[in-house]
Parts: sequence; C-alpha cells; structure tokens
Amino acid sequence: MPFVELDTNLPADRVPAGLEKRLGAATAAILSKPEDRVSVTVRPGLTMVRGGSTEPCAQLCVSSIGVVGTAEQNHGHSARFFEFLTKELALGQDRISIHFYPLEPWQVGRQGTVMTFL
Repeated sequence: MPFVELDTNLPADRVPAGLEKRLGAATAAILSKPEDRVSVTVRPGLTMVRGGSTEPCAQLCVSSIGVVGTAEQNHGHSARFFEFLTKELALGQDRISIHFYPLEPWQVGRQGTVMTFL
C-alpha cells in the first residue's frame, strides 16, 4: 500500500489537471504495486522555501511496505520519480526533493485490522 504525498508551492492553476491520477499510475509502475493500492495526495499552493528561495518547488514523500527500504531500491525509484515530476511540474531537479519512508505491515491499517493480518 504505497502512500504518496506531493507538496508544492505552485498555485493550483499551475498544477496539471489529473496529476493525482497520473502520479498514482506512475507510483504503481515505479514501485511494482497494484494501482488500486496506491493512495495519492497533492497539496498545491503551500508556503514553501527550498534552498533559501521561494521559487517554485516541490517535495514528494513516498511510503510503502517492502519496496523503499534500501539505497539500491530508492536509487532507481528516485530517477523515475524525478523524470515524472520534472516533466509534469516543469521544475528543475534542483527544485524537487523526494523522501522515502519504509513501512512495516503492522504500521498500515486497512479493513479494520493491519496489513500484517491481511
């Protein structure tokens, strides 16, 4: 169950329509997870500073079970997420950061229990 949160100071009218759907599909492909298990949140129009500058920027937080726990895994994931985000948001790589958070099955609740028991 990947969880993806995109925060950006781009105003909502500069975030491409349908980005959340495309980000969900891209996440599923990048992490080799079923798309119906991906949860995406896009928050535009935030007050953000990156590197001392308020120029347009974004940060992506990716949390998942079993696929974001090593440098080797995230090296490949990072390249693919950067390719997607720079194209979709028209931002340079220096204006984007990605944070990976590995989750354990007991940390994710679903259907009245935790993933450990599903």
